[in-house]
Amino acid sequence: MESRLGHLLVRNGVLEARQVTRALAEQSRTGAPFGLVCERLFGTDPRDIERAWADQYASLTQTVDLARESLDPAVLALITRRQAWQFGIVPIRWDEGELMVATIPSLLVRAHRFVARTVDRPAFFVMTSRTDLLRTLGSKYPLPGAMLPDAGHPPARTAA
Repeated sequence: MESRLGHLLVRNGVLEARQVTRALAEQSRTGAPFGLVCERLFGTDPRDIERAWADQYASLTQTVDLARESLDPAVLALITRRQAWQFGIVPIRWDEGELMVATIPSLLVRAHRFVARTVDRPAFFVMTSRTDLLRTLGSKYPLPGAMLPDAGHPPARTAA
């Protein structure tokens, strides 16, 4: 699968191939990020850029089975139960000074925003299955009635 951002935007029907070529030329000239160039030149919706970025990131990063990972209790304590469910994340461990965090592709943008605002050290994401994420959240962050949010939508209300 082609994982370049421009190709993903074409695949998603956001841009045409000729627009990608024009954006790459502009990016080469200005050094601006590709997504920002597309926003400026073509009025591309930033949410479309984010979705393509999430697809790109998810295709390039590792997929893990959380049942096989050694979850560091100190790292799990970095977030609350409500945050874990609201953002669909499970912090796993410190890996060479960076926080390894698991999520699912459809929640990657939301999870990334939260971690970038909340964690004061570098973090990176790995993907897991929805089933694995739900099982681990239920066991490590029990919250009766909690549900994962739909991508791009507010989280469902949970029982108190």
